[in-house]
Amino acid sequence: MTTPDPCPCGRPLAYTACCGVYHAGAAAPDAEALMRSRYSAYVKQLPDYLLASWHPSTRPEDLSLYEAPAQRTRWLGLTIHTHTSTDPDHAQVKFTARYKVGGGSAVKMLEHSRFVREDGRWFYLDALP
Repeated sequence: MTTPDPCPCGRPLAYTACCGVYHAGAAAPDAEALMRSRYSAYVKQLPDYLLASWHPSTRPEDLSLYEAPAQRTRWLGLTIHTHTSTDPDHAQVKFTARYKVGGGSAVKMLEHSRFVREDGRWFYLDALP
């Protein structure tokens, strides 16, 4: 049995029951859920969500996800390796995102991201070097 409109984040749920809930305004319950919802936002080209879920201290002024068709990013999958809470308001997620730009070769991007919770909402802070 297949899930209608599966969520891009890799969980076996429909998009509307998974990351779509956060894209519609619900607060992610933890850093991993926020990470998954941010990956799905890249797939669905939702720059407003990405900016809103980025901590103001590190957030860029704008974010353009729209490329010429020959340079369009095609997201291929997300793997979460670890999700660690360092305290109730700080967490880290190590993940691999796979994508292809235009007709080029597939790329694996490994990132170890930091997240912070303020006023009950999780935000992407930055990537560890």
